[in-house]
Amino acid sequence: MSGMLSGKVVLVTAAAGAGLGYATALKCAQEGARLVISDIHERRLNEAAEKLAEATGDKPVAIPCDVSDSAQVDALVEGAIAQAGRIDVLVNNAGMGGDQAVVDMTDAEWDKVIDISLTSVFRMTRATLRHMLPRKSGVIVNLASVSGWRAQERQAHYAAAKAGVMAFTRCTAMEAAPAGIRVNAVAPSLAMHPFLEKTVSAELLQELTSKEAFGRAATPEEVANVVLFLASDLSSYMTGEVVSVSNQHP
Repeated sequence: MSGMLSGKVVLVTAAAGAGLGYATALKCAQEGARLVISDIHERRLNEAAEKLAEATGDKPVAIPCDVSDSAQVDALVEGAIAQAGRIDVLVNNAGMGGDQAVVDMTDAEWDKVIDISLTSVFRMTRATLRHMLPRKSGVIVNLASVSGWRAQERQAHYAAAKAGVMAFTRCTAMEAAPAGIRVNAVAPSLAMHPFLEKTVSAELLQELTSKEAFGRAATPEEVANVVLFLASDLSSYMTGEVVSVSNQHP
């Protein structure tokens, strides 16, 4: 590893389990970052912290947080600063999907996906910018999805949320730029991990995989590599961009 994030404090939300959040946290730690990780599942969060400690030799700060609760979000940011000193990089990874036709979708189903996949990005960004702006330094990387560009049945709420993340990223980048803060997003196509395999039917996964140019899904590590690039100084002149991690055209 090249120490791309040496001396940086990186906060990653939804980092428990074996998905994009954990893969991103591991990549950042391997590149020298001091980690703060968060998740709504406290037991899984602590397990992730132990795994990261075993893999890197440095146990991250682990703070449980429900990103749908503004008070918990504010407490997460305050706790990260208290225990790690500052936040140099925020990775907004928390999100959730669903599978429902618009005609059958309830308000509760719509609201939950929008809240976790879009509004949580606003909450975390607002709280972190209050810390970054006075320092005139920082990087925010949001996890969007190619669903924000592509049409897919039964995914209207998720697609709308991820399109919102893209627009939010671009607007926030303009507000943060005078302070030297960069805000970008990553839009994965299909990244395979155990949670996805449990929540999406094998038939749909097979159909989605068949549309990929390489004939396979991305690994979480392949997506994490792009998050790492945007988090590091290698992307120092990029802001307001949405980088697709895909081999399909939107």
